[in-house]
Amino acid sequence: MTTPAEQLFWLFTLAIPIACMAWTVTHEEIFKEPRDFCIKKSKTCKTILQRKFFYLFTCEYCFSHYITLFFLILTKYHLLLPDWRGYLIAFFALVWIANFYMSIFGFIRVGMKREKMDADIEELKLMEKKENLEKTVE
Repeated sequence: MTTPAEQLFWLFTLAIPIACMAWTVTHEEIFKEPRDFCIKKSKTCKTILQRKFFYLFTCEYCFSHYITLFFLILTKYHLLLPDWRGYLIAFFALVWIANFYMSIFGFIRVGMKREKMDADIEELKLMEKKENLEKTVE
C-alpha cells in the first residue's frame, strides 16, 4: 500500500497528462477539423445521446472525465482507500486537479495572447509614425 504522500504525488502527477490530453483535443489547432465536425454534430444530430456524445469532444471539462477513466484503468490508481471507493475518490480528484491545471494554462495563455496583441499594436503604431516621418521628409 502506498503512503498518503505518494498518493498525493501521483494525484498531481497523473493530472498533468490528463489535462494535456483534454486541452489538446478540445483547443489546439491539430484537432481543429475533427473538433469542428464534433461541434457541428453536437448541434445537428437528431438524438440527445448523439449530440452529447459529440459534445464531449468539444469541452475540456467533459472530455477530462473520459481521459481520467482511461488513466485510472491504465494505472489502477486509487486515493485514500484501497477499494472501489478509492477509485471513485481518485476519479473526481483527478478531474478536479486536471481542470485546475487547464484553468491556469488558459489564464496564462490569454495573458500571453494579450501581450502579443499589445506588442503588435505598438509595432503598427511605430510603423505608422515611421511612414508619417518619411512623408514629411519628402
